[in-house]
Parts: sequence; C-alpha cells; structure tokens
Amino acid sequence: MRFTLWDDFLALVFPVTCNLCNRSLFAFESELCRTCEASLPVTLFHQSPLENELTQKLMGLTDIRMALAYLRFSKRGKSQKLLHQLKYRNRPMLGVKLGRMYGELLVQQGLEKEWDLIIPVPLHRSKERRRGYNQSRCFADGLGESLGIRVVNGLERTVNTATQTRKNRLQRWENVSEVFHIVDEVSLVGKRILLVDDVMTTGATLAACANVLHTARPSYVDLAVIAAGR
Repeated sequence: MRFTLWDDFLALVFPVTCNLCNRSLFAFESELCRTCEASLPVTLFHQSPLENELTQKLMGLTDIRMALAYLRFSKRGKSQKLLHQLKYRNRPMLGVKLGRMYGELLVQQGLEKEWDLIIPVPLHRSKERRRGYNQSRCFADGLGESLGIRVVNGLERTVNTATQTRKNRLQRWENVSEVFHIVDEVSLVGKRILLVDDVMTTGATLAACANVLHTARPSYVDLAVIAAGR
C-alpha cells in the first residue's frame, strides 16, 4: 500500500503526459493517450508494400522489395511533433511504442514472416553518445517485439556527416553515399533484412545503407520508417 500511495504522489507532482496533447496519461496508457493514438496519420503502405510511392521514390537509388512507413510526415503535423519529441526531448520509449504499434499493424497484415533480421540505420558514435540512444534502434526494438524478429546493429556509421535538413536530393546522396559499413558480412548472407530508420525524405540515407547491405549478399532488403513525406 505504501508503494501505491508513493506512486500516486509522484503522478500528482510529476504527471506522465501524452507526447502529443500533453494530457496526463491514465495507468493503462503509455507515451500517447488513446485519443491521440486514434488520430495518428497512419499510411496504407502496408497494404501495397511492393509498389507504392516509396518504392517509386527509391527506384534507381537501390534495389529493394518492400518500402513501408507507419505515418505520413507533414510539417508542423503530428508526425513531425512525435519525431521531434523522440529525437530531441529524450523520449526513447516513444520510439519503442511507435515500433510496437506499427509491428502490430504489420502482423494484422500477415507480414511477420517476411524477415529474419531488423537492422536500424546507425548514428555516429559521437552523436549517439550525446543523445544517449539511437532513435531508429528504439523504433526497431518495438518492431522486433511485435513481430518476434531479432534486432541487430548490422551497420556502423564511420563518418559524422552534416545534417541533411537543408540539402537537396543530390546533396543528400553525396553526404551519405560512403559513410556506412557492415559490422559482420558473414552473418547477413542469405538473410531477409528489414532496414529501419526514423524518417524518409529523399531516401538517400536508406538507399546508401541498403546498397552497403547488398554487398553482404542477403536474400533481400526491405525498408520501414516511422514517417515519410511525399
């Protein structure tokens, strides 16, 4: 009983709030309230994963089979706010939560048997040390939990590249084309890989990672992100 009262006191003084609307969460909620969960801008890419605007965007950049995004990205929209919370407000469990939710949606679509490994796009060691976590790994961990698939850090980023935010498509490609390396090529031979990142804009980062992974002769590489823009 003492612990229950203490927990109630902490909840009163330091309430856990929704990452979107800032309303205090109930005990059965985590990271997002049920109302905000229901209002997320979920895409339908999981219903046509082999041919959609994401696969078309990546055409000519890399050889991929499926391309998936949980949310539709829009400036000043809910997806952008969630990504900001995840990356800059020390909310690693938000990434795990989004991964779990998307994984459950992919299971409903019958896609849980499609992959052997989930590999997150890596941060440079110095950036991950400053942030304290890799947001793409958090999303990957949540996906892995729901899909029942192992998550491995199969790639490393050896160059701390400049931010991609203000770069055009060509500049983004040049910025990341030679900065990723495979950690263990042997372990990827013949594997069906789901490569995971937080957001897709031009697709340059994901394409660069996929191209490196292909050198290890996997069976195929698919892509999934938290959010993607048009």
